[in-house]
Amino acid sequence: MPERSAAKRTASKATQLADIARRTGYSLATVSKVLNGRSDVSPATRKVIDAAIKESGYVKRVSTTKNRRLLEVVFQNFDNIWSLEVLRGLVTEASAHEMSVITTESGDRSHPDSKWIDGVLRRQPLGVVLIFSNLTDSEKARLQACRIDYVTLDPSGDPSPDNLSVQADNWTGGVIATRHLLSLGHTRIGIITGPNSMMCSKARLDGYKAALEEHDIPFDPRLVREGDFSTAEGYRQALAMLKRPDTRPTAIFAGNDLQAMGVYEAARTLDLKIPEHLSVVGFDDVQTAAYMGPALTTVRQPLQDMAAAAVRMVVDKSRGRTIQNRMIFPTNLIIRDSTRPLEVTEPH
Repeated sequence: MPERSAAKRTASKATQLADIARRTGYSLATVSKVLNGRSDVSPATRKVIDAAIKESGYVKRVSTTKNRRLLEVVFQNFDNIWSLEVLRGLVTEASAHEMSVITTESGDRSHPDSKWIDGVLRRQPLGVVLIFSNLTDSEKARLQACRIDYVTLDPSGDPSPDNLSVQADNWTGGVIATRHLLSLGHTRIGIITGPNSMMCSKARLDGYKAALEEHDIPFDPRLVREGDFSTAEGYRQALAMLKRPDTRPTAIFAGNDLQAMGVYEAARTLDLKIPEHLSVVGFDDVQTAAYMGPALTTVRQPLQDMAAAAVRMVVDKSRGRTIQNRMIFPTNLIIRDSTRPLEVTEPH
């Protein structure tokens, strides 16, 4: 009797998929590819078949046990202390839920390589944490078809209200970093941002502008340099900003601590002492910031707490709990030794 029931269900499933194929004009194989989240289907075809599947009421059976204790994390690069801070928070929280973490390095800062999702669908994790990335509609559809939830940590763009995301209050971070330098008497303050395409970069720059406006200091675009959040780019942009004594700023707000490290090296190259000749503020408060020479004044975003929150969002969503789709963590200023009041008489 059970065998007959199973046979009936199999036949019913095949009939339903065949009906969808006839209705859309696509082959049964193409319908099956869409249903299973395969990548070798055009977005237009996927859209038509997805609509027909929803209209038919067909529901794909998804395993509720396979790899339910696996969390996948997609980094665009994994070559710096920032990534290690995030990973530490992810692993610690995942362990508390008796979950394992698998990491994937793929693509660039705005979007992972197209192959990453094929691996995710093969592994069928409980959920995915994406660092920086925003997904295409096709990628979202493929994850949703397999009921794999995802959270974007520090999204590069403005996430949809329907998507799960965790980020820091970058605008306030930009404000408090700049206010600190202004309170020390600096009015010619340079800034090295992250990529202009990234939301966190724009927010920090907007905070910088807002703090200048509070003090009636005109915004000078010549003091703004676009970086890429790397130490090498921080060095290059700081060197360009500091090489002329008559136009150099007296302080620099680096878009992250890695770029601040580059600013330190540029200052050494030009025989400028920090903070005697140049005050520097970073952003992130990675573990090494307190051990730089001098110790770096920086804006702390709670990276490990943010990572832990991303894991909890995946777990809570899988258990049907009500969750907040968008979490924004506060930032605060950590004052150390890389900033000081501006000398009335400049040493140059």
